[in-house]
Amino acid sequence: MSTVISGGDRADARRNRARVLAAAGKAFAERGLDVPLGEIARRAGVGAGTVHRHFPSKQALLEAVFVQHLNDLVASGERRMARLTPTEAFFTFLLDVVERTHGRGHLCDVVAADASWPRPVLAASALRFRQVLTALLHAAQRAGGVRAGIAPDDVVSLTVGCAAMLAARRDRPAGIALVRLTLDGLRSSPAVTEDAEFRDGSGVRRETTASCEECGAALTVRPTGRPVRYCGATCRQRARRRRLAD
Repeated sequence: MSTVISGGDRADARRNRARVLAAAGKAFAERGLDVPLGEIARRAGVGAGTVHRHFPSKQALLEAVFVQHLNDLVASGERRMARLTPTEAFFTFLLDVVERTHGRGHLCDVVAADASWPRPVLAASALRFRQVLTALLHAAQRAGGVRAGIAPDDVVSLTVGCAAMLAARRDRPAGIALVRLTLDGLRSSPAVTEDAEFRDGSGVRRETTASCEECGAALTVRPTGRPVRYCGATCRQRARRRRLAD
């Protein structure tokens, strides 16, 4: 006699799987890859049999945790593309990647060390992440907020380094501030040319251009008065809130 699985049972199974993934992600980040599956089950509030039904091996659980991590980052990037300016979307996404990757070095290590990775599901998630990152980068470059010549591989390497740098700092706010400073190196520099240092035939100094420090929008910089740093009140207030939070 066959067993009929109700919609409620399927919903319970999905919730249990999500709880196991969340508990495993935290456990791996805190204790490394040697944490027993029994402890993960305890943290998730489910039985050991439930963990094994969803993930027959620790390797399968590791892959699922890493896939979930990448999928969450993809969703974050897509939301930012839809809601923010290109430059703001790019830089806030990179900061999100660094913060979320912080503490997950063990997962990255096992993927890098095991020649059997990536498997199809993980490879598909990694490809989607790469596509979103590339789209954000190119949009920010077209908007003038990111230096030309920066490639997706450069950005990936920089975020990996920033995540390691954040992990090495005990003072997390100070670490985040250092990460932001490092990521700012990707921003387009103000145009500095010899023309900016000389007057034209009318006796008036030529104007130069620069970018808003917050969103990367183009600014007009005049030779007199205080230097312009932001495109408007919104970016000025956002920068002030960020400094206070740091």
